Amino acid sequence: MARHHDDSNGTVKTRRQQEDQRRMAFRRAIESYSEERKLNQALSDFDDSISGRFWQASNASEGVRRNARQAG
Repeated sequence: MARHHDDSNGTVKTRRQQEDQRRMAFRRAIESYSEERKLNQALSDFDDSISGRFWQASNASEGVRRNARQAG
């Protein structure tokens, strides 16, 4: 009888270890997803900032060219 108890105890430990591994894998996946979303948001904000500056510079240089044509 004690042997049967030992086997079931080992089975319970193994099952708990597997559950812990699945739980940790799930947690890592959630953390990875969260970090990826934050990074994508930061890159999107950076891209918006860069493109906004690009269009401002582009519009300013276009205005300089127009003024040069009108003056010339």
